[in-house]
Amino acid sequence: MISDGCGYNCFDMASFYQHGRSGAQVYDSFPVRFAVSTHSASSTPYDPLKAWASFDFVLSYPTDSAAAATAMATGVKTNDDMVCLDPDGTRLTSIIELAEVLGKKTGAITSVNFCHATPASFLAHADDRYKYGDIARQIIHESPTDVVMGCGHPYYDMSGRPIEEPNFRYVGDQETWEALLRGEAGADADADGRPDPWTVIQTAEALRSLIEGPTPSRVFGIVPIYRTLQQEREGDAQADPFEVPFVQTVPTLIEMALAALNVLDDDPDGFFLMIEGGAVDWACEENQTGRLIEEQVSFNQTVEAVVEWIETHCRWEDTLLIVTSDHEAGYITGPGSGLELPDGDMAKTWKPLENRGKGKVPGMEWHTDEHTNSLVPLYAKGYGSERFATLADETDPVRGLYLDNTEIGLLMIELLKERSPGTN
Repeated sequence: MISDGCGYNCFDMASFYQHGRSGAQVYDSFPVRFAVSTHSASSTPYDPLKAWASFDFVLSYPTDSAAAATAMATGVKTNDDMVCLDPDGTRLTSIIELAEVLGKKTGAITSVNFCHATPASFLAHADDRYKYGDIARQIIHESPTDVVMGCGHPYYDMSGRPIEEPNFRYVGDQETWEALLRGEAGADADADGRPDPWTVIQTAEALRSLIEGPTPSRVFGIVPIYRTLQQEREGDAQADPFEVPFVQTVPTLIEMALAALNVLDDDPDGFFLMIEGGAVDWACEENQTGRLIEEQVSFNQTVEAVVEWIETHCRWEDTLLIVTSDHEAGYITGPGSGLELPDGDMAKTWKPLENRGKGKVPGMEWHTDEHTNSLVPLYAKGYGSERFATLADETDPVRGLYLDNTEIGLLMIELLKERSPGTN
């Protein structure tokens, strides 16, 4: 589970708002908690001493989401903007592709368009993350995955209203869209040598019907909104959290996650699922404090629902849940931060957030409308999670022990193979 663009203070802001304190989320009780470095092959490597000696160090050439997601999906660092390719352009194998080869069901769901950088890095390959049409066509026609859910519907605007002139940017093209609806698009998902067309879900009601009971074997859920579930809806984008009414015609990330899990758990060999809260990043890049809190609260509630699902339907001994971020965005601090002081007193340079209580927006400052190379948190529980301790072999003076984002991918791949009989 990836909260895109969410750094340490972003996590804390939502916790202050939800619970009036930090450390109150379900993942805060997970036995494994470390920090993660996120730099790409083409960005500035993280240096813990420089990061806390100069306020602006983490602003220098940060990673993008495509490179960060590729690192977690494959265990390999790549250049910014590259999707599941190494820096030389060589095709990499994502964990979803590997899981399919190993006979497991797979899926990727997101609160933004399904061909955006993070889901794309698990589902497709491209030398430029902005080739949305090509990436969407790959996902629809070539990916063997079993569940894709996200935004990008060509017949709706960013507030979920129908439009007269469709925009096929995020579904490949009109031909691909029409083939998808006719049941004529889809790769071989079950390795029987025949194409497996998608069951297309286009309404919140239809998606909610998948949460319980029998399901189709493959589901393509295209939410009836253009780019993201709620973050780009009309209304005052700088309003306090939850003041602007939500779009009522789209599902929540919780509902998408539970529906995806119900589709995937039919496979006795197990499954892999990536869940992204993708618009946390977009709210950070727009410096939208209220909408950032909305998006992260939605992500937190989805983690709670997934944990409850695991404890109801399976066992932690057989299941690994990872909660993390691909990078920080917005450079959130407490008020009065950012002074470069000659005495090097970090407590004066990085001020803490002001906790104003439950239901109140914390006191904070934005310092960029872009990404940073700051460390981000990782929380893990379940099968194999204790092995993160051997990977977290670097130390940050503030965040403590940390590992690299590629090591998340490498460990997931190792554990996946370990739980697949007949593989090395």
